[in-house]
Amino acid sequence: MDNYQEIGARLRELREVSDYTIEDLAKELGVDPAVYASYEENGKDVPISLIYEIAQKFKVDFTEIITGNTAWLDTYHLIRRGEGKRVNRNPEYHFEDLAYRYGNKIMQPLLVTLEPTDAPAKPITHGGQEFNLVLEGVVIITLGNKEITMKAGDSIYFNPRIPHGQRCGSDVKARFLTVIAE
Repeated sequence: MDNYQEIGARLRELREVSDYTIEDLAKELGVDPAVYASYEENGKDVPISLIYEIAQKFKVDFTEIITGNTAWLDTYHLIRRGEGKRVNRNPEYHFEDLAYRYGNKIMQPLLVTLEPTDAPAKPITHGGQEFNLVLEGVVIITLGNKEITMKAGDSIYFNPRIPHGQRCGSDVKARFLTVIAE
């Protein structure tokens, strides 16, 4: 995959995790849907001004879309196991890479076990950036007013200043790894 295709893949994944169809996003951006689909397929002909507009719309860093390097998140990025190109991330996660990218310290990784429950997640907020990787079961992440269901292998980066919580989403225990960069 060349760099142009990676830009297109990041645009596609960003659109998908933001719950937009090609038609809806193209309409909002004032672009023909077939043309926008070709941007996601190849990325070579995407106008820089359009990439900037998309970055502003979804509150992600413009250079992150172009280069794939991690930037400070305003909202979140969800990565589904085995689905498409990862947005703004390398395929492997290493704590030292996270520390280098964030330019700050990383708290001790924590393994969390969630018992089955029907109770809603208790929302909390804190500084830094948070990374959750689901290891077993189903975890429901509440992020602001959105609920995101994640299965084993899914991961999410998010800005934990947004009220968030996690709960088990099935009748068996769930486990996830969480890392917080302060």
